[in-house]
Amino acid sequence: MHLASLLTLSAIALSIASALGDNQQTIYQRGYLSKEDALKSIEVPEGFKLQLVLSDPVIKEPVAVAWDGNGVMYVAEMRTYMQDADARGEQTPRSRISRHENTDGDGVYDKHSVFIDNILLPRMILPLDDRVMVGITNTLDLWNYRDTDGDGVADEKIKIHTGGRRGGNMEHQPSGLVWGLDNWIYLTYENIRYRYTDGKLITERIPNGSGQWGLTEDDDGRLYYSAAGGEVPAYGFQQPPVYGLLNLSGQLAGDFKLVHPIALVPDVQGGPGRVGKNGGLNHFTGCAGQEIYRGNALPADLYGDLFIPEPVGRLIRRAKVNRSAGKTVLTNATPGSEFIRTRDINFRPVQTQTGPDGCLYIVDMHRGIIQQGNWTRPGSYLRGIIDKWGLAKNIGHGRIYRLVHKDHQPGPRPGMLAEKTTDLVKHLAHPNAWWRNTARKLIILRKDRDQAVPALEALASNQKQPLLARVTALWTLEGMSAVKPGLLTTMLGESHPRILTAAIRIAEKHISLNNTEVITAVHKLRHSTNAEVVLQLCNSINHCGIPAPLADAKATLVKNNAKLEALRTNEAVFRKRAADIKRIAEERSRNAQLSRAVENGRLIYSQLCHECHGENGTGTPLSGGAAGLTLAPSLSKNPRVNGSGEALIRILLHGMQGPISGKTYSAGIMPPQKSNDDPWIADVATYIRNSFGNQSPQIHPQQVATIRKQTAKREQMWTQKELDAIEPPELMERHKWKLTASNGGDSCALAVDGQAATRFTTNALQRPGMWLQIELPRSRTLSRVLLDHQASASDHPRGYTISLSEDGKKWLTTKPLAGSPSSTTQTFPPRKARFVKITLTEAAKSHYWSIHELHLFGQ
Repeated sequence: MHLASLLTLSAIALSIASALGDNQQTIYQRGYLSKEDALKSIEVPEGFKLQLVLSDPVIKEPVAVAWDGNGVMYVAEMRTYMQDADARGEQTPRSRISRHENTDGDGVYDKHSVFIDNILLPRMILPLDDRVMVGITNTLDLWNYRDTDGDGVADEKIKIHTGGRRGGNMEHQPSGLVWGLDNWIYLTYENIRYRYTDGKLITERIPNGSGQWGLTEDDDGRLYYSAAGGEVPAYGFQQPPVYGLLNLSGQLAGDFKLVHPIALVPDVQGGPGRVGKNGGLNHFTGCAGQEIYRGNALPADLYGDLFIPEPVGRLIRRAKVNRSAGKTVLTNATPGSEFIRTRDINFRPVQTQTGPDGCLYIVDMHRGIIQQGNWTRPGSYLRGIIDKWGLAKNIGHGRIYRLVHKDHQPGPRPGMLAEKTTDLVKHLAHPNAWWRNTARKLIILRKDRDQAVPALEALASNQKQPLLARVTALWTLEGMSAVKPGLLTTMLGESHPRILTAAIRIAEKHISLNNTEVITAVHKLRHSTNAEVVLQLCNSINHCGIPAPLADAKATLVKNNAKLEALRTNEAVFRKRAADIKRIAEERSRNAQLSRAVENGRLIYSQLCHECHGENGTGTPLSGGAAGLTLAPSLSKNPRVNGSGEALIRILLHGMQGPISGKTYSAGIMPPQKSNDDPWIADVATYIRNSFGNQSPQIHPQQVATIRKQTAKREQMWTQKELDAIEPPELMERHKWKLTASNGGDSCALAVDGQAATRFTTNALQRPGMWLQIELPRSRTLSRVLLDHQASASDHPRGYTISLSEDGKKWLTTKPLAGSPSSTTQTFPPRKARFVKITLTEAAKSHYWSIHELHLFGQ
C-alpha cells in the first residue's frame, strides 16, 4: 500500500485501540504476566482446567509437539522467529528440537535435553521407533535422527529424502508429517504424500494437499486443512485428499468464520476490516495447528470434535463435527463465544494435540508478534499496532498446557518401545487414538510378521471387537503389505459402513492388480444406498481408472444415488480433474516445454496462490465483507499478468503493496517470493499467464534471472505507480476495437481474439504500404505496441512504422523499424491516440504478413 494509505489505516486502528483497548493495554503491557497470572487469565469451560506442563526457560518459541512410543515429548522450538519486528537474524540456524520426559507421572515434564541443536526453524516432527523424522525450513529434505547412547541427544543423522531447496516465506512452507490411517505420511502445501518403507520414503503426488500451518485426521482418515492466508479455518475434510478436494455448500455452518475474542488487540493482518466493534479480531485469520480430539481423558462428547487455535484472536474454537448423508458440517460448539480465550496479549496458541494420557495439549508460542516479517514492515498497518502495544518486546518464551477435566483422570504413561509385538496389537483396541495410531506405526516399522499377522487377522475378523480396533488392525496389515484377498473379501461382505469403507479403500491395490476375487466382492456392492459406502465405492473405482469390470457398477451407483449432494459434486470434481489431465497431456504433445511449465506452475499455484487469488483466479471472496470484496485482485485478463510478463516477474520477486486501480484489497500486500529460484518464478508466472482466460507467451528462467539481477538491490515492494512507469499495463478491452487492413481485412479480428492459434494474415506477399489500423472506442495514452507472430515466425514484418492519431487525420509516425521472428515490440514516449496504424516499409519475397495476437499498452 502507499505510505499515506497505510498511515491512515494505522491511525484508524490506533483510534480503535485507544477508544476500546487502552485500559486493557495498560493492564497487559505494564509488565509481562507471570506464569500464574497468565494461566489464571485463560477462560475455560466449567469443569475444565489447564495445567502448565512445560514452559520457558526450558523451552522457547515452541511451535509443535509430538510423542514417541514411550510418551517422551519432542518440541520444535523456532528460537529465531520474529525476534524483532524486522525479523533480523531469523535465518540463523539457532533453533532446536528438545526432548522431555515426565519421570514421576504427575503430568509435568521434569527431565530435559536438547535432542537436536542449531538447526534452521524446525517445522515438522514425526517420532518413528527410536528414530525421529524431522523437517526444517527452506528445504523439503527429511532426516532421521537417533540417540544411540541414551543421553537424550541425537548422535545419528541420516537423510531419508532429498526434496531440495524450498523457498517462500515462513507461512508458505509445509507442516504436518501426519502418519495417516492409510499409512501414508501427509503434509501441507506440497500436494505430495510419503510412504515409509524399508527405511526409505516413497513419494506420490496427490490432487489435494494444500493448507497452511497444521494438519489433523479423524477416525476414518479424512484430513482437516486450514488456510490462514485465505481466512478459512477448515476445509478439505469431506474425503481423503487422494480423491481430490471436495468442498460442499454449507460445510461451515452459519457464521462459523466469525470469532469472539476477549483480547481487544487489533493486531490483525487484514487491517481495520478485520477489527470488530470491541477492538479485537472479528473473523478467523490466523487459524492454525488444528486437532480432531480422539482421546479418552476428557468427557466423551468432546471425542471427534475439531479444535482450531486462533493465535491472532488469542482463542481456541471447539467445532462439532456432524456427518450425515456423506457430508460433514462444522458448527461452533459454543455459539457466540469460544471454548478457550484470554485477554493476555501474549497467548498465542499455534497447535493442539491429543496426548498419550488422553488429554488435549495446547502449544502456546507465548509472544507479542505472531505474523511473519513480510506483514510487519515499516509503514505497514501491523507495524503501527506492534509499536503501539509494544508487542516486539515479548520474545523468548513458551508454554505447553494440557486440558484436564474434574471427572476424568489422565491415563498412564506408555512404554511401547520395549513391548512385544503381540502386546502392541492389544493397544489397537485402546479408546485413545494416540495409542492405536502409535501401536500401528510401531508394528509396521518392526515387520515382525510371524507374531503380528496372525494376531492382526484375528482382531480384524472378530466381529465382537470394537469397530475402530478392527479397522485399525486391517490398516496395520495393509501397512505391512499382508492383507490377503480372502480376509478382504470377507470384510467386503460385512454390513457396517466403517468396515466396508476401509475394506474398499484397501481393495484398490488388489483391483489395480486385477484380482478377480476382490473385484467380484466389490462389484456385489453396486446396489448400496449407504452414503459412505457409495462415495467410497465411486472414489475407489475412479482412483483405479474405472476398470472395465467395475464400470457398470459405478454407473449403477451414480444412477441410484443421484440425489446425494456429495456424490454429484464429487463426480463433477472428478470429471474436471480428468479433463485437466487430458488437456495437459494434449498441451504436452503440442509444446512439451510450455506444458511442463504450466503443469509445474499449476502445482505451485494450488499450494500457495489460490488461498488469496481463488481457485478460478478471480480473487477469494471476503467472508462477511462487502459484496464483491476479495482478499486479492483477479488474475483473469489482468494487465500486469499479460503483456511482456516483466511486471508479473517483478511482483513475484519483490511483492506488491498499495491500492491497485484505486481498490484496496483485504490481504493488503503480495509478499515477495524471491527466495524461490528462477524456474519456480517462471513456471508459476507461465501458469497464471495461460489460465483464467489468459493466453500469453511462456516466461523463461532466463527472463527471471535478468530482472532478478537488475533489481538485486531492491528491498521494497512494488507499487502500481512504479510498475506502470516501467511497463505500462495492457489495454484489455480488445473486443471493442475496430480493425481494418489494406489486405486480409476479413481476418483482422483474429489478431485480437485471444487465441494464439488463430491469426490475421494478408494472404499476399509483404510489400511496402501494406497496413493494419486499430480504432479504439476512445482516446488512450499509449506507449507500446506488441505484435505476437511466434507461431508464424517467418511472417514477421521485415520493416514497419507505427503511426498514432487522435482524429484519424493528423498522424505522428515513428522512424522505420525492423521486426523480429518471435514477436515485434516497440516502446515510445506516451502519447494520446485513438487510432494506431502499422505500415510495412519493406518487402518479403516469399512470405505473407501475419499477426497472431496484437497488444497495446498505456494508461
